[in-house]
Amino acid sequence: MQIEVDTDRCVGAGMCALTAPGVFTQTDEGYGAVLPGRADGAGDPLVHDAVRACPVRAIALDAPADR
Repeated sequence: MQIEVDTDRCVGAGMCALTAPGVFTQTDEGYGAVLPGRADGAGDPLVHDAVRACPVRAIALDAPADR
């Protein structure tokens, strides 16, 4: 799994960081971001909940290209 936050779409609601704080954070500007080294989801079961919680669907989950 590869996690990406579309910073053009993100409105800074913070639901990702609140739902899965082990994977997401907020930038100094208030936008959602993936924590360094966590782009694979780090096995966090709350990642899918964070994706669903995003009010503007700014988070994408993609399977790795080698699968």
